Amino acid sequence: MENIKAVVSLGHEALGVTTNEQKDATKKTAKALADLVEAGYQLVITHSNGPQVSMIHKAMTELHRIYIDYTAAPMCVCSAMSQGYVGYDIQNSLKAELTGRGISKPVSTILTQVTVDPYDEAFYAPTKAIGRNMSKEDADVEIKKGNFVREEPGNGYRRIIAAPKPIDIVEIDAIKALVDAGQEVIACGGGGIPVIQQGHVLKGASAVIEKDAIAGKLAADLGSDRLIILTSVPCVYKNFGKEDQEPITNMTVADAKRYIEAGQFGEVDMLPKIEAAIEFLTANNKGSVLITSLDAVADALKGKAGTLITY
Repeated sequence: MENIKAVVSLGHEALGVTTNEQKDATKKTAKALADLVEAGYQLVITHSNGPQVSMIHKAMTELHRIYIDYTAAPMCVCSAMSQGYVGYDIQNSLKAELTGRGISKPVSTILTQVTVDPYDEAFYAPTKAIGRNMSKEDADVEIKKGNFVREEPGNGYRRIIAAPKPIDIVEIDAIKALVDAGQEVIACGGGGIPVIQQGHVLKGASAVIEKDAIAGKLAADLGSDRLIILTSVPCVYKNFGKEDQEPITNMTVADAKRYIEAGQFGEVDMLPKIEAAIEFLTANNKGSVLITSLDAVADALKGKAGTLITY
């Protein structure tokens, strides 16, 4: 069996939204991940956490509203909580699936912190909605606290937070040690817990990190052979959603940059994935990136689906 080191990035479709949906979804996801293991891949798995961290934030905020003695949890703590319970479901589902196939491999989850720049421009222009829908009065209270809010027509107001770029993965040496020990590893969940370095202390930041951005960096830092991004579509498309939509089966970094200049990729969906691919391949010219959907993984490994990106 080959030993192809790969970082796998899981999107929302791989996890579901509610706790029950997630438990069921990760069982299906584990089958695709186990297919990769059987095909000779050693995996480091990262994942999104948008619905999960938002649910935790809402719950902790409401707890504080009802029981004033309970402190509302900061975003960094909510992120850590989401890493824990999402990692728990993926870890157990993958371990069970591998064992059922007669594969004895440890699966571990690493609670991962990622440093960000306190002067990142994202902190001055936050875009990521989080938490519950609020009234105008509650929104004014948040503004007085120094938080940003955004009106959502017909649904009141929501708090918005920054999505700064990742700088360093704090636990990268621990991740490497587990990979070197032959384990399947879950790390940098939800983009990682954003922290700011203050001397020798790490202070949690009120922010989130894009999971695609951390996936590209994680793959680069680990010197992976391949970055696999699992999303909602079986491949990358040119003119996506239009009558002349056309699948892109192969592209180089140079091709990707030309497509970006032409505005071919959606800013909030496909563009971050392409940018992650470029970051990884710039760091590792011999690597490759595969973008496909969870359902199309088996076909993509045979070259029958997906988009393959090389340097």
